[in-house]
Amino acid sequence: MTGEPRLLVIDGKQVPAADGRTFTVVDPAHASPIAEVALAGPADVDHAVAAARAALTAPEWGRMRTADRGRLLYRIAMAIREQSDRLARLESLDVGKPLQQAKADVEAAARYFEFYAGITDKLGGTTIPLGPGLLDYTVREPIGVSGQIIPFNYPLQNTARGSAPALAAGCTVVLKPSPEAPLTPLEIAAIALDCGLPPGVLNVVPGDGDTGAALAGHPGIDQVTFTGSVATGIKVAQAAAANVVPSVVELGGKSPVVVFADADFDLALSAVAGSAFGNAGQTCSAGTRVLVQRGAEEFLDKLAAHAGSLRLGPGSSDPDVGPLVSARQRDRVRGYLELAREEGAVVRAGGGAPADPELADGYFIQPTVLTGLTNEARTAREEIFGPVVTVLEFDDLEDAVAIANDSPYGLSSYVWTRDIDKALSVAEGIKAGQVYINATGVGTGVELPFGGYKHSGWGREKGLDALASYTQTKNVCIGFGNRS
Repeated sequence: MTGEPRLLVIDGKQVPAADGRTFTVVDPAHASPIAEVALAGPADVDHAVAAARAALTAPEWGRMRTADRGRLLYRIAMAIREQSDRLARLESLDVGKPLQQAKADVEAAARYFEFYAGITDKLGGTTIPLGPGLLDYTVREPIGVSGQIIPFNYPLQNTARGSAPALAAGCTVVLKPSPEAPLTPLEIAAIALDCGLPPGVLNVVPGDGDTGAALAGHPGIDQVTFTGSVATGIKVAQAAAANVVPSVVELGGKSPVVVFADADFDLALSAVAGSAFGNAGQTCSAGTRVLVQRGAEEFLDKLAAHAGSLRLGPGSSDPDVGPLVSARQRDRVRGYLELAREEGAVVRAGGGAPADPELADGYFIQPTVLTGLTNEARTAREEIFGPVVTVLEFDDLEDAVAIANDSPYGLSSYVWTRDIDKALSVAEGIKAGQVYINATGVGTGVELPFGGYKHSGWGREKGLDALASYTQTKNVCIGFGNRS
């Protein structure tokens, strides 16, 4: 463990928790402590929300010209890029992901600020023709203070994904990172302040479930953005609704990957493996439910062989797959692997902890490929959030769509075929927020709207659609002259 405790960022200052509490951040590759961080409680949430409310109308932010706001966001993007190596190493250490994946996350974070920097002076309204003597127009105003609760899997990306569009719209933000991954969100706040972001505009309060509950249900919040589990998302939405506050909730996924027999197996293999095993499978949109057409056993053989060849290790060694974020998450995945065997799964690759004694202290699980299950099996239906792929077989297009839709989730989906008619038919029939044809969207697409159907949540983040969550429309109607 190094240095003094990392502090909360509230009203432009680094401050300890009001009650002095801290928590320990652990390196998941070695199960060793790396930092102490202030643990925000309800009093700290009150402080942060009050700072955000004051900043909302302060001249330094509330009266800032939109073009100047855009330049400020662009400076933040450039500063993130300038500190790419440091941020990537910190992200890799904090959550265990391979260094190259962490570097891609830094670039994505910079890209969010860059993308929304270009939008600040383009959030215009419309005029509505009502006839002589009447002028009617709309304006888009910031919704206010945004409370944002983000998970552990992509702390850099998720900090930028929510805060950048909120700031572009003129909102202020109180952001609660996961206690398992608080370090880079605190760094983003510090970078933003160094770039000239006024105090109170972006506040970061790492904490636990009590902290999140205090934020989601706070009467001073005007909007809530949440990414996490379905169970917690329901509680967050209920807390927001009690104050008649809108929410965006991006929840779980068990995304289907439909591989037809005519697909380019080599291209599909690279994409499927990257989606399912990247970030140790801790990605809500990961394609972990692989639907393979009967007669395409060659693809199964390739997938199993590829999974078995992936290198595991700490993020600093830049392996193919790093550890899971915590012992709790590792044990959760182990539980599903035991369940899979009870359900009759055939383990084609992986299936447990790596044999390498140098990895014994870390939270590692081998990339795993399971076959022999039906879509009724819990292992095939529930989100595992680890490097585990369940392979199901289908007969034809209609069968593939039916199996893909037979799920409580509807976040992302992927189709691999050389036949464009089949591809578009699947895209038309599948119930998911994103459909990728001969492509993968994990970790890319700042410009693309992202969100789910069914239990995967509601609302959209990323792209232009995200701005709807952080603005509200005011209509102004003026009568003038002789309207007789």
